[in-house]
Amino acid sequence: MNYQSTNPMTTDAFLPRVSVVIPIYNCETDLPKLINCLFAQTYPKELAEYLLVDNNSSDRTFELLQQIAKNYPLLIRVLSENKIQSSYAARNMGIRAANGQIIAFTDADCRPQPEWLKLLVAPFVNNDIAIVAGEITALPGNSLLEQFAENQQTLSQKHTLNHKFCPYGQTANLAIRRQALEKVGLFRPYLTTGGDADICWRIQQENIGRLEFANKAIVQHRHRTTLKELQNQWRRYGRSNRYLHELYGVELMRDMTLKESSYRLARWLFKELPKESINSLTGKTQVVNLLNTPIGILTARARTLGQREAKLSQQATIIETL
Repeated sequence: MNYQSTNPMTTDAFLPRVSVVIPIYNCETDLPKLINCLFAQTYPKELAEYLLVDNNSSDRTFELLQQIAKNYPLLIRVLSENKIQSSYAARNMGIRAANGQIIAFTDADCRPQPEWLKLLVAPFVNNDIAIVAGEITALPGNSLLEQFAENQQTLSQKHTLNHKFCPYGQTANLAIRRQALEKVGLFRPYLTTGGDADICWRIQQENIGRLEFANKAIVQHRHRTTLKELQNQWRRYGRSNRYLHELYGVELMRDMTLKESSYRLARWLFKELPKESINSLTGKTQVVNLLNTPIGILTARARTLGQREAKLSQQATIIETL
């Protein structure tokens, strides 16, 4: 199955009602910038609603959300999912409460650009489109880990849209026609990762509609800034591989063994590093390129561990309906 890339513009003839669902968990520091981005959207405000679903936050997130909704009741709606600790369960809560023909998704640590919603919705003018994925770019960062991830385009949809099994879009920047969700069901609420692939694949396998890539519908997302955060991110990718393998028979990623890690690290230390150091001193390469190999080994090992330790629970196979 192939996705298509497009960049149509929304016209006055096609302005469907849109519901934007955003799961929120312990994001009090992100809320002000997120809300500013939502207010800056160029899509007609009377045709858009933003459903912010708190997922049992332990900080002041829910209190702040209620204050925001009180000040902007026609635009912001606040919900709470406190029974299941899962972003997919929170998204399901938002979908059920949504009034829009199109359900769009992003995350609390994302920064949708002003034209985001307008460009994300535009392809749905074609009735055979069921899913639209927008692009995810990096928020400006200064740390070496952020520079590494940006150089690798870790968050870009181009990776998931070219998945060997079937293309899919990440929920940081995704929109789905409501009719498609009515037919295939919602997210698996007990799944902790891989749910974006699962819901996109179910829709495509049922031949409900095709997936379109709106490359100019952009949200910015920050990269991880610490080694622990980076390891957790790639460990989650490994768990996702395992879950999708058990659900769909997707090929598992090759393990990064300790022996291979040691060999690659030694080669880097005695061969690559001296060469790249000279290039760095002469301005021919960035400092971050000196660390590509060890950081790459770290992420590959984390993904391997995540893939090895994960096991799909029976609960995670449950699909809720609309």
